[in-house]
Amino acid sequence: MSEEEAQRYGGGTGGGGVGALSVDLLGQVLDRVLERRDRKACRLVSRAFARAEAAHRRALRVLRREPLPRLLRAFPALERLDLSACASLDDASLAAALAGADLGTVRQVCLARASGVGWRGLEALVAACPRLEAVDLSHCVGAGDREAAALAAASGLRELNLEKCLGVTDMGLAKVAVGCPRLENLSFKWCREISDIGVDLLVKKCRELRSLDISYLKVSNESLRSISTLEKLEELAMVACSCIDDEGLELLSRGSNSLQSVDVSRCDHVTSQGLASLIDGHSFLQKLYAADSLHEIGQDFLSKLVTLKATLAVLRLDGFEVSSSLLSAIGEGCTNLVEIGLSKCNGVTDEGISSLVACCSYLRTIDLTCCNLVTNNSLDSIADNCKLLECLRLESCSSINEKGLERIASCCPNLKEIDLTDCGVNDEVNSLAALHHLAKCSELLILKLGLSSSISDKGLGFISSKCGKLIELDLYRCSSITDDGLAALANGCKKIKLLNLCYCNKITDSGLSHLGALEELTNLELRCLVRITGIGISSVVTGCKSLVELDLKRCYSVDDSGLWALARYALNLRQLTISYCQVTGLGLCHLLSSLRCLQDVKMVHLSWVSIEGFEMALRAACGRLKKLKILSGLKTVLSPDLLQLLQACGCRIRWVNKPLVYKDAI
Repeated sequence: MSEEEAQRYGGGTGGGGVGALSVDLLGQVLDRVLERRDRKACRLVSRAFARAEAAHRRALRVLRREPLPRLLRAFPALERLDLSACASLDDASLAAALAGADLGTVRQVCLARASGVGWRGLEALVAACPRLEAVDLSHCVGAGDREAAALAAASGLRELNLEKCLGVTDMGLAKVAVGCPRLENLSFKWCREISDIGVDLLVKKCRELRSLDISYLKVSNESLRSISTLEKLEELAMVACSCIDDEGLELLSRGSNSLQSVDVSRCDHVTSQGLASLIDGHSFLQKLYAADSLHEIGQDFLSKLVTLKATLAVLRLDGFEVSSSLLSAIGEGCTNLVEIGLSKCNGVTDEGISSLVACCSYLRTIDLTCCNLVTNNSLDSIADNCKLLECLRLESCSSINEKGLERIASCCPNLKEIDLTDCGVNDEVNSLAALHHLAKCSELLILKLGLSSSISDKGLGFISSKCGKLIELDLYRCSSITDDGLAALANGCKKIKLLNLCYCNKITDSGLSHLGALEELTNLELRCLVRITGIGISSVVTGCKSLVELDLKRCYSVDDSGLWALARYALNLRQLTISYCQVTGLGLCHLLSSLRCLQDVKMVHLSWVSIEGFEMALRAACGRLKKLKILSGLKTVLSPDLLQLLQACGCRIRWVNKPLVYKDAI
């Protein structure tokens, strides 16, 4: 760009162009620019826009720790800070970045999976962010009571996620309860060291709680007795709480809270009677999740369910034994349902679905996964009655075909997601017709066609030409897809973020060259594509700069050239699977030392990598890796100090014992 052009657009020092506009006005303009690429273009074309964004930016997601200090100083108006993907972040680097930064506006911080951050870093964070209201520390498996105590100093905290912080006990929960009495949303799912004592103290101190997740805890009915006194509680999740039974639900029903959403999925000792008592005490319930908790539904539960006619919007009954009469009764009694989950329910038939949807015209999500008795008649009924349908899951419904899908596509213009994995569309003519019909769904965002070997390039062309909003496409084992299909896909579906091509064994490097045009692609699965090489990988990563996850397992022809391309271009890559690839220790070492964001690597049976190669590569990545999957035979030959160093840096190693078997691509 010339100096004259820069000044014309406000990039120079002259007073014309956008440079003459105020920072506030330019900030309002940027607020209306939704695409990240367009915002970047604005910054590049005009320094005025760059200054406006710096003064106006509210959210920041950091991928590497090195630029963190500079970024925190560059954006003084930040409210939301995401450090979950910031590789090798630890206490020292976090404290150094926070020192001197003006973070008085920061209200939300995400540290999910930031396993290197401990209590010292959290103390620095709380001190630097006096207006902190929400912290996500989920999946920091090493976090314990000292980390909880550090967070407890944030007295204004309203939201806290401690899911899978395995070291947190009643003591840590007590610190949080005493220090943060204004908590409204709290999750300590999988914190299995927390007992009834901790829950009882929490309830006594945090009376503002509106949402609570105690899933997978060993707590008993006594915890529900305490929770029942939370007058403002609206959402309660207790998935797989095996010590909770009908007595606990009855205690909950007698309480004074205002529950609107309850999840008792996988609670083995809960029966229809317990659910009936729960409903009896909460007449305004909007969401009920009871998947895989009952074998059959009793009349007492059904009669109470009908009393929720005015409010119940979501009902998940996955894994139940149901009948046509039961579905008819649910339809007649719960006419305001917007979501019904019947995944893996025995007894679901066309008659039952027809009677259900005849009364539930507001349904937007219907899950019929593995309901193999339903046919096109069910789809016809859904199409006739559910005009607002957005999500339809039909995985393993083997008796449906293209005629039923035609009705759905014609009558449900708002359809955004459909799952046809392993369905009855099983020959080329029918699959072609099915995709031709689905191409009418111009609002489609998610399409799953896995295990459909008859899906062809021509059918994929129909989708590509009409469904330009598609962001997720699953073609797992669609073995008829070739390079031509990928060319059509890349030409028509520019917004795809997640793409699964595993076992599409006709795809070559030529096909991958087309994928480089998908600039928004973040997740790519290429497992067992035996015809691709490092040339194809290079074609992908040079164009797909946003790539975060890549699966190359059993891509036997991918060698060091593919790793060198990844090391140079895939700078945002966080998860990589290269098991069974023909790479050497040199390529592996270069890769792991170059990718600063890489956190999760699976590298089983890298036969060309020596012990020394593994040793050097893992040392190069030490401090950044959070998860590692590797052959168990290496456990005794890698140096003990390396393994200790990896574990000390928070890396979880999964040792596997798999024989070296080369699989065909089909």
